[in-house]
Amino acid sequence: MSGRDISTVLFNGSPRKGGNTELCLKRVEKKLQAHGIRTELIPLAEKEIHPCKVCLGCKGKRRCAQDDDLNELLAKMEQADGIIIGSPTWFGSVSGWVKNLIDRAGFVSRMNGHMFYRKVGAPVVAVRRGGAVQTYNTIISFFAIDHFYIVGSSYWNFAFGLRPGEAAEDAEGMETMDDLADNMAHLLKVLKAAE
Repeated sequence: MSGRDISTVLFNGSPRKGGNTELCLKRVEKKLQAHGIRTELIPLAEKEIHPCKVCLGCKGKRRCAQDDDLNELLAKMEQADGIIIGSPTWFGSVSGWVKNLIDRAGFVSRMNGHMFYRKVGAPVVAVRRGGAVQTYNTIISFFAIDHFYIVGSSYWNFAFGLRPGEAAEDAEGMETMDDLADNMAHLLKVLKAAE
């Protein structure tokens, strides 16, 4: 089955142009495109995404009450079949952009009958040395509480590197990204065929 009617949005939670998070996401994106899946890679650092205020203004509206870029991103998430969230590892967790995205998107979704019900999700993590598991688990927790199907790989979805581009030298990390993309493409196609 062709993937041409299937789309995935990839969020880059790093502000570093050409950094390792972007490198990993582009590796996954390229492989998804090879499977015929449409993709869009969005750099979160170019968006204005404030923290959640838990004001409950989103209830029944399918959008956040705050006037920033989150609602644009929510619309892309609703339209996509798959969602990949990539983050660098900052002090053992996700970047602020990723945290604000998952807090607010998750809250809006849950206040509106689980807007991402049965979508496919996966984290991608760039790390220098330690903290990747917590970063991975933070993103997984967003998917797990909101009815996503979560895609695994041949290892946890990490790649190691400090200098921009250094993660490309992590052969196992790159293989993990390729396997993640293959698994995600397979699941997306199976789900589309079952509709």
